[in-house]
Amino acid sequence: MGTDIAIIGCGYWGRNLVRNFAELGALHTICDTSPDVLSRFEAVYPDVNLQASFKQVLTNNEIKGVVISTPAALHYSMAKQALLAGKDVFVEKPLTTSSKDAQELAELSIKQQRMLMVGHLLLYHPAVQTLKQYVESGELGEIYYLYSTRVNLGQIRRDESVLWRLTPHDIAVFIYLLNSLPTVVSAQGTCYVQNNLEDVVFVTLKFGGTLAHIHASWLDPHKTRQLTVVGNKKMAVFDDMEPEHKLKIYNKGVINNTLLTRSGEVILPPLNLTEPLFLECQEFIHCIKDRCQPLSDGKQGLEVVRVVEAAQKSLKTNSESQRL
Repeated sequence: MGTDIAIIGCGYWGRNLVRNFAELGALHTICDTSPDVLSRFEAVYPDVNLQASFKQVLTNNEIKGVVISTPAALHYSMAKQALLAGKDVFVEKPLTTSSKDAQELAELSIKQQRMLMVGHLLLYHPAVQTLKQYVESGELGEIYYLYSTRVNLGQIRRDESVLWRLTPHDIAVFIYLLNSLPTVVSAQGTCYVQNNLEDVVFVTLKFGGTLAHIHASWLDPHKTRQLTVVGNKKMAVFDDMEPEHKLKIYNKGVINNTLLTRSGEVILPPLNLTEPLFLECQEFIHCIKDRCQPLSDGKQGLEVVRVVEAAQKSLKTNSESQRL
């Protein structure tokens, strides 16, 4: 079976998908409703099919996989059509904007015997993969709490709040690292720039005895992409803005049964410097060829949507905690 891929929606983020699938030798079709977008790709990829019609993509038997990088509100209907057309589907996060729709897609993919993959990019990041090994090996010890900061000035969206746009990244990583789902979710946020679209949110999640927190905003003077994990043996910081040493392990903590702290060496684990998006696209191709499930499958995408949906409900009910 070939791995000819069509990218649907080739604007701000879609063009990165185009570049990576082209590098992997799997790019068959670039599909976008904008003639200007298609014309820009024509000179760069003269041997790639350019298409304005999504329906034409779905009826093309040469295309095995469809990558959907359109606004989130379109994910459900387009992914459903692609699955029904017998295509393997890669949907950018969030999978959908409702858990009901996400569950339908996850079940449909099983029924159709097609793969459903969700673009939770950070799960493929070499730093997150290495951090997962540290957590699973017990080297960090019992995880007390973890928190992330995902802020910048822009890119402000007209069709999504910062909750739906940014927090799925961190929620997916929390679930992956802890290998569990949160039991309680609460959120606070405010709409400063646009009505009914939060541009700053603070989300708190409880995973049993482990506490997690997310600060997400596109109204901030600094661009920060940082995750901290605090264990009772060691602590870890993943800083995606660092050019080289993106993951640091701190041999710090509280000495057992005392109120004294200890501070040891800082470990800089060697990391694969391959672009995470390249690894994610590679995973999609691999799963099409070998008929296996990706790390970020439909089930995982559904779990993330459920958490974001609970946080949205908390926002609308004066930060009332939501049980999952």
